[in-house]
Amino acid sequence: MRTDLAPRFGALRRTRDFALACAFALVAASCSTSPLRTDVPKEHTQALPPATDTASARYVQSEAKQHPDLSGFRLLTRSTNALMSRIAMIDHAAHSVDLQYYIFENDDTGRLVAQRLLAAADRGVRVRLLLDDLGLGDKDRVFDALDAHPQIEVRRFNPFRTSHPSLPSKIAQFLIEGQRLNRRMHNKSFIVDNVAAIVGGRNIGDAYFDAAADTNFRDMDVIAIGTVVAAASKAFDNYWNSDAAFPAAAFGDRHATDANLDQLRADLKQHARAFAESDYVQSTMEELPNGPTADRRGEWFWGPAELVADEPEKISTKDDEPLFRIGPKVKAIIDGAQSQVLLVTPYFVPGDSGVAFLTGVAGRGVDVEALTNSLAATDETAAFAGYSHYRGDLLKGGVKLFELRPAKGSTPAAATAYGTSSGVALHAKAIVVDSRFSFVGSMNMDQRSKLLNTEMGVIVDCPALAQAIAEYFRNAVAPGSAARLQLAGSENGHPSGDIQWVTEQDGKQVVLDSDPDATAARKLEVSVLKLLPIDGLL
Repeated sequence: MRTDLAPRFGALRRTRDFALACAFALVAASCSTSPLRTDVPKEHTQALPPATDTASARYVQSEAKQHPDLSGFRLLTRSTNALMSRIAMIDHAAHSVDLQYYIFENDDTGRLVAQRLLAAADRGVRVRLLLDDLGLGDKDRVFDALDAHPQIEVRRFNPFRTSHPSLPSKIAQFLIEGQRLNRRMHNKSFIVDNVAAIVGGRNIGDAYFDAAADTNFRDMDVIAIGTVVAAASKAFDNYWNSDAAFPAAAFGDRHATDANLDQLRADLKQHARAFAESDYVQSTMEELPNGPTADRRGEWFWGPAELVADEPEKISTKDDEPLFRIGPKVKAIIDGAQSQVLLVTPYFVPGDSGVAFLTGVAGRGVDVEALTNSLAATDETAAFAGYSHYRGDLLKGGVKLFELRPAKGSTPAAATAYGTSSGVALHAKAIVVDSRFSFVGSMNMDQRSKLLNTEMGVIVDCPALAQAIAEYFRNAVAPGSAARLQLAGSENGHPSGDIQWVTEQDGKQVVLDSDPDATAARKLEVSVLKLLPIDGLL
């Protein structure tokens, strides 16, 4: 049969082969960086035993003994507190710090975290840093230099074929290996001394800690202690030792030297001193006593918890394999809802199956409410275009939709990431079911999180934590912060199918017939993107 078809498709194959040849040539022409070597051995390492000899460890142990077989959580909704909690945890580390992130920016807050990691390594703490390769913009070779420290190892997950590819090289490599490179490690975890962990939606970078000059993200993490920490370490080890994680030595001879490390240490110290004098840090230090961090006494939300994480093999499977995914576990808690489901997701592309599932839950009398980004607030117009396909069907099926508005010029308030920047966008990912079960993690409710990226999070059975997240939700969907969507004519029982936005302007309720705050250019862009068959990539 292949012989019969060969003449028919010969021209097509020749076109494909020519395109691949051009792509390889473009890679070669645009790469001045070291090629990836897949035969480089790497050491199999595991999380160190939980610390017992530090003040922080003794405190955590005393708390955990009062709650056997449970996990304790603190909710990090204020971005500045989320940053300083991480800094405090690093500064109190005595044995190990394990970090796993999709994005680790080389900006003010990223360099501050790097400086504290380097200081920890200088006093003998083992640091393992696992970063997804797609967003690793290491133009200043910060991570290369960190890797030169004997106590720090940096590994790159699912990397490009060259160490620091240019944009043309990245495009060419996507043409050649798009199926592999389109699958990314979206996990976020931060584990110190194997006794405390941070899991949630934040990456490392200014926009995630309310320090960016333009748009900042409203986000959410939890600090965790207790039984769930060991599970987080096990998941980290699984990725760290996976075939998709490559050490710096895998990139030829482009290794940083001790001199590079010394220069980085001096640069980071100078940067940290300058940053400490900034208005951002001064205001952060003033507000910090109002919220507990990992090194201070405070209340914990206790309950049974499960750390859920996709298997790293998810990036290489071609099938929709539930065994590799956390989606079915998260779906199960929603499916068991009796009264209410609250969804927080910045990118909401449920697909036909997701619409049928959520409207089915709503159809049996469960109050289903979802918060996502408005067109004006989103940082991903393609994802918004995918979401807009499903708004009408979700509303018709009884799902209540809220879209976060940009909130320009807002001032800090409880349970928000509003700061002094010009805007805010939603980045938190959370679920509350029946005021009892919660999910906080990295997983968006879209097809990319479901099928392509790897994700992680915690599922917790704790009414107090559920109530805290529900309060965050209610603050975010208030009329001054978000628009509530409805079908025109809903008030008289005869919806037309046209979507309206109910929101507040100058303290008065208004009903709008198009996406509020969005420019004509953005609306046009989404109209064009909606014509493309890209939902499965979003």
